[in-house]
Amino acid sequence: MTSAIESGLLPGTSEIRPEGLAVGGVPLTELAHRFGTPLFVYDEEYLRRRCREAVAAFGRDNVAYASKAFLCTAMARLAHEEGLLLDVASGGELRVALHAGVPADRIVLHGNNKDEAELRTAMSARVRHLVVDSFDEMDRIERLHAEEHLPPARIQLRVAPGVAAGAHEAIRTGGNDSKFGFGLAGGTAAAAVRRAAGSPAMVLEGVHAHVGSQVLDTAELAAGAAAIARFAADTRMHRLTVGGGLGVAYEAGQTAPSFAEWAARVRTAVRDAGWNSSVTVEPGRSIAARAGLTLYRVGTIKRIEGVRTYVGVDGGMSDNLRPALYGSRYEVFLPRSPRASRPVRARLVGKHCESGDVIVDDAALPADVAVGDLLATPVTGAYGYAMASNYNKLPRPAVVFVRDGRARLVVRRETEEDLLRLDVDESAGLPGPGLVQRSGAGAAQCVGTS
Repeated sequence: MTSAIESGLLPGTSEIRPEGLAVGGVPLTELAHRFGTPLFVYDEEYLRRRCREAVAAFGRDNVAYASKAFLCTAMARLAHEEGLLLDVASGGELRVALHAGVPADRIVLHGNNKDEAELRTAMSARVRHLVVDSFDEMDRIERLHAEEHLPPARIQLRVAPGVAAGAHEAIRTGGNDSKFGFGLAGGTAAAAVRRAAGSPAMVLEGVHAHVGSQVLDTAELAAGAAAIARFAADTRMHRLTVGGGLGVAYEAGQTAPSFAEWAARVRTAVRDAGWNSSVTVEPGRSIAARAGLTLYRVGTIKRIEGVRTYVGVDGGMSDNLRPALYGSRYEVFLPRSPRASRPVRARLVGKHCESGDVIVDDAALPADVAVGDLLATPVTGAYGYAMASNYNKLPRPAVVFVRDGRARLVVRRETEEDLLRLDVDESAGLPGPGLVQRSGAGAAQCVGTS
């Protein structure tokens, strides 16, 4: 690839100015100077536009933002303001949604192994519904209802429809061999319906399925929807959720279906399967991905004659784990010259102590790329910051929203002091001789005395 970066990979309000690319009316070079790098930049207007497109396609109460793609207080508020429900997948995500002011009856809690604390919080808050994933979870719900007198939980049952889709095996979730849900095969899902319907601790409202992520062929999403719709119709459910999974374009030449195309295909599939009511969906990546990009600063360029060129930046797998985890591919460009051709091939790498710390394996770059340059990877709004870590004790990046010529910090950059915040300082009272015992395979434990 020697051509300029494709405009279809950039956030929706992107524009080229003399000083380079601007998003939301703010030059990227200015954002890097003001907030530092690495930096996640989100086009707020484009986020809102994507939310509105999803609601227009499926209906106000039929779209739940899959917050695992990207969540912070500001994002939760934005999705709620645009009429979306919030789909959360842990007690931590639930806490953020509630803290953002999202009403509990606009929140759906997922998770294949919810613990009692998560269930207790959700049941006490009276979330819209729990997506129940196992008989063990039913046991916990019934125990909380009986012993702690918590209100009955409104639930949907997650069903594995036997249809798996997605760009990588690790993100295919709907097959028979999956940790998620009750399988249609063998009657497990039917048994779950009977158990839930007969329990005083649960109000069974419907069924849910999800076949996988980064799906670019709506026929695959429709096949999963049809399978679960047949089951929902046969068991006389009131509600049907067919999950998310709609993919996005990450590289030049890729295209992705629109929300309208997805909705039309799904509606036809479920109608043909005997389901004549509304359908709920849970988009995440397709809302957040293209809205975000990541800014880095080039720190090293290493040319190995006859082998390859390495370009090292000040981030890496701690702010974008997807290439190492899924083999995901990205494009890269220089914000100062987004129209420049990119004839140089290089491996774009991070600063972590891992050979696998690769952001783009075979990146196309302008010929004049130099140490100190600002560099951007587009379409990183989903599962970038959400999967960020402190590997090698790197502080996680800041996140800014840009709109109408203004930038607002929504997640501050971590500091080195933050990295020490959870450590327990033992200097005030180290265990004395004889107070260390071992349990298990060489594990040291400290015990106290009274």
